[in-house]
Amino acid sequence: MKPRTSRPATAQPQPKRCAVYTRKSTEHNLDLAFNSLDAQREACEAYVKSQAHEGWRLLPERFDDGGLSGASLARPALQALLDEARAQRVDVIVVYKVDRLTRSLADFAKLVELFDAHGVSFVSVTQSFNTTSSMGRLTLNVLLSFAQFEREVIGERVRDKIAASKKKGIWVGGPIPLGYKSVGKKLAIVPEEAALVQKIFADYLRLGSVGALAAALEAEGVTPKPRLLASGRVIVAERHGVGALAHLLKNRFYVGDVVYRGETYAGEHPPLLGRELFEAVQARLAAQAAREADRADLEAGVKVPPAVVFAA
Repeated sequence: MKPRTSRPATAQPQPKRCAVYTRKSTEHNLDLAFNSLDAQREACEAYVKSQAHEGWRLLPERFDDGGLSGASLARPALQALLDEARAQRVDVIVVYKVDRLTRSLADFAKLVELFDAHGVSFVSVTQSFNTTSSMGRLTLNVLLSFAQFEREVIGERVRDKIAASKKKGIWVGGPIPLGYKSVGKKLAIVPEEAALVQKIFADYLRLGSVGALAAALEAEGVTPKPRLLASGRVIVAERHGVGALAHLLKNRFYVGDVVYRGETYAGEHPPLLGRELFEAVQARLAAQAAREADRADLEAGVKVPPAVVFAA
């Protein structure tokens, strides 16, 4: 009778800790009960479950970046995920599509280098790519090249649209000059601020220098308008600076013009100033700049060379 031979036990796969990363470029519809980030995560979680036989296990932490572009790696959730990778607390990073992680080929190369250094794999569930294989790396590089190309084309279209709009005199956003406010994507005059702008121009002609104008406004207790930054932070200045006043006095926006790349176009916004007052201020500014340049030359000891006469 032949002795029984025991079958070798099937080796259990090594457990792999999987982190899901999701991203959406805009904040549109992020307030919905089930948004794009949730849809991405659901697909990634399903993929992780399908790999349970390989030892894949989903980590409970969420890494979601809503309203952030893929053109930069400066995203809170992504940086938190990379910290987990550096600490070797994650084995596989799972995304819905490659461009959710980054749209930059250079940034992708940095991420792959970081993943390799810490033994982390990268998987795209809709494209079935895995950076543990050389073919997966090649395909991902090609894909990201097209993603970067798409981003650059979109950027060119946006720049072309801005240029075309400015040539038509259309305000396309950005800091709103003192004296105006945005109403339905168009600019309207704020009467009390418009009166201050007119006063600044008239006072400059009367006083003759930007420094004297700044001192007079400070003595009268006239402070700059608080500025709201895109980040939501508000900047409040205690007094009008000479540089800011000089910029205001040269701003052709106040006579209804839009300046783009050195060219001047008629704007669709209403002017605050008459051209006669504005041009008088420009002439005074130019004369003042010339006097200051001459004074600087004299202080530096610059001498004008004598004329040279050639005999006939």
